[in-house]
Amino acid sequence: MGDRATLLETERFAQPHAGSAVDAVDAVITVDVPDRMDDNVDAAVTAVTAEASDASGVSDIPELTAGLAAAAVFPPSVCEGGEPDTEGTEGIDAAEAVEKAGFEARHRRAAEAGDAASMSVLGALLLRRGDLDGAEPYLRAATAEGDRAAANNLGVLLHQRGYPDEAAGWWRIAAVAGSAAAAHALGRHYRERGDEPAAEYWLRQSAEQGHALGAYALADLLEHRSDVGAERWLRAAAEQGHREAAYRLARALERRAADEIRRSGDAGLLRGEPATGARLPAQRARPEAAASRDQGSRAGAGSPPDAAGEPSRAARQETGAPGREPRVPYGTESRAVSVPRARRGDAGGRQDRADRTAARADRTDRTDQTGRAVRAHRAEESADGERPSELAEAEQWYRQAAARGHRRAALHLGAILERRGDLKEAGQWYLSAAKDGEARAACALGFLLKDAGDEESAAVWWLRAAQDGDGNAANALGALHAARGEQQTAERWYRAAMDAGDVNGAYNLGLLCAAQDRLPQAEQWYRRAAYAGHREAANALAVLLLQAGDAVGAEPWFSKAAEAGSVDAAFNLGILYVGRDDDRTALRWYERAAAAGHTEAALQVGIAQLRDGDEQSAEDHLRLAAGSGSAEAAFRLAALLDARQPPPGPPALGEPVAEKSECEEWYERAAEQGHRRAQVRVGMLAAARGDASEAARWYREAAEAGSRSGAFNLGLLLAREGGEREAALWWTRAARAGHGRAALRLALLAARRGELKDGQRWCARAVELGPAEVAERAARLREALLQELTA
Repeated sequence: MGDRATLLETERFAQPHAGSAVDAVDAVITVDVPDRMDDNVDAAVTAVTAEASDASGVSDIPELTAGLAAAAVFPPSVCEGGEPDTEGTEGIDAAEAVEKAGFEARHRRAAEAGDAASMSVLGALLLRRGDLDGAEPYLRAATAEGDRAAANNLGVLLHQRGYPDEAAGWWRIAAVAGSAAAAHALGRHYRERGDEPAAEYWLRQSAEQGHALGAYALADLLEHRSDVGAERWLRAAAEQGHREAAYRLARALERRAADEIRRSGDAGLLRGEPATGARLPAQRARPEAAASRDQGSRAGAGSPPDAAGEPSRAARQETGAPGREPRVPYGTESRAVSVPRARRGDAGGRQDRADRTAARADRTDRTDQTGRAVRAHRAEESADGERPSELAEAEQWYRQAAARGHRRAALHLGAILERRGDLKEAGQWYLSAAKDGEARAACALGFLLKDAGDEESAAVWWLRAAQDGDGNAANALGALHAARGEQQTAERWYRAAMDAGDVNGAYNLGLLCAAQDRLPQAEQWYRRAAYAGHREAANALAVLLLQAGDAVGAEPWFSKAAEAGSVDAAFNLGILYVGRDDDRTALRWYERAAAAGHTEAALQVGIAQLRDGDEQSAEDHLRLAAGSGSAEAAFRLAALLDARQPPPGPPALGEPVAEKSECEEWYERAAEQGHRRAQVRVGMLAAARGDASEAARWYREAAEAGSRSGAFNLGLLLAREGGEREAALWWTRAARAGHGRAALRLALLAARRGELKDGQRWCARAVELGPAEVAERAARLREALLQELTA
């Protein structure tokens, strides 16, 4: 081995200087063993790097070999007087070029002649090939001559042979002589043995000399201790091209930006939802065009049917005014989302999906995707509309790492681009990562293809990801087969998802069984998912229990789901308390769900505030619900705005036709969504403008949908235009449905025709139906008809 103390004392391991025919060689083989292997996307490998500098230039000779204990990673180093080695293919190409030029032969001849630098280079070449027996004599000889690189490489050789302590001795010699790579290897050696102070000292020596892997290893050590200085060294390593450092730096920047948003109270930005507990904005925007109308209300578990029941009083039906607010029935079905990520290709669904893709990239165990991820797309917009610099910088580092082949960086970059809407580039990065074996990227690519309409290609990527153990992809395949009616295949994939650790598999099995009326099995799967913390499964279980009449058993599950963040469960709790006449508690849960963006909850809060006389707050909530697609909210908002307008005066001669008011636009929006009372009201407004055909169209739509007021008003319109026979048909339909004024009209019509008995019958019906003034007139007419019959 040689007397290492003597070598150090005589300063034979000196810094090389330029001018010699063959400069000193720092042939480096270092050890890099990350403490947290889950943060390293690459397989553990051993890299051997020899760096030679001679009159012809610098040669980088990296190699990846299998080998060391503790799954070691041997990264490259920095050649003195040359450029830093990289993790790419440049070193391999240079090595091949040097070998073609007779590099090895030249150095072998020089080594046999006793040249220390050539012995060092030749030893590194043989070590690279795995020829330890051939390499050791040359390395020992060069070390005895004071060659620093040979001392470092001899340490690596001994480490490979299972002599770590002896290896550390030679690394120490090379490190003291100024080898950054040896200092890095020595630091890793001490860290493996738990001596963190010594590890930090040597890693810092390596990092401060500009060694990328030394900087990365130091950052990893400091981060393990939660030292704020870790980011500085991650950045130093990333700036030198270390791809894992670039990835981890990007993750740190993204998490810090997310934490800032959470601390600011805008947690909804991270979830793509309004912040819980925030007051709803008092929007003043008018209803949008058809694109907005197509957006339905939130498909939540237990969402009530349209609350637009017909009032009992005929006068209210004629005017389209809202009657008494009906109580909302209990929810009767669970949330219709088979796979949380298998959404339609709308923007919101795509953002949510990309967020979950990024979140799953942080977890090695594939857990429930309902956990909250960093909503970077929503967070990228600050109060002044500019992107926070940390998020922009994170994207740049993801890009750098992904360009160097880092699979999870490519996955995160794809998720960022998908949230932004750059689907083509996102797909390219997903494809790159998927081809490198990243199952989550294959799954995300499948969803992009599904959104693009290529279901078959999506299934191929989902299958690939599912076979690699991705539970989310297995869920997607289950949903795909369930949509095709292939229930057994769907169940098999849902079970595969559950076996992969994805609790959504159990939830989806519950949904599948419930759809087949296999309620005991559905309850079993819901319970399994709910006990695992799946909030929507807890909500679905509560709905199932409520349907079975077990309200007492349902309430704790609703509460558990609501406290975990399920807005549907919060809404269902409101329904539950309404059924118990506990309006105060119900309103509290409705407000909580409404603050999280639940459309029907916002409607119920608006109705309650109207009842309490708080018109401004009611308007805010009604605008929120109407803007989210609630026809009833649009109608009630229109009625609220309509009540504030002064009654229109008689039109002046030559006065231009006034533009539609905001309330009329909301009426039309509700009418186009099929709201019958809104259709009647729009018809009345059209009739008031003199547009008889438009009025008839809306009256007819309402009447055909079952509106008594629509049928009555259509009859009036037809009678004025001479269509008395058709008018009688519509009045008959309205009267049989309980419309008193329609019955009175039929009685008058029968009296004019001389059909006295029919007239008496319709008068009796009108007296029965009311309202009071109609009943009084019908009674007088019936008496007159009776006198006529007995005359």
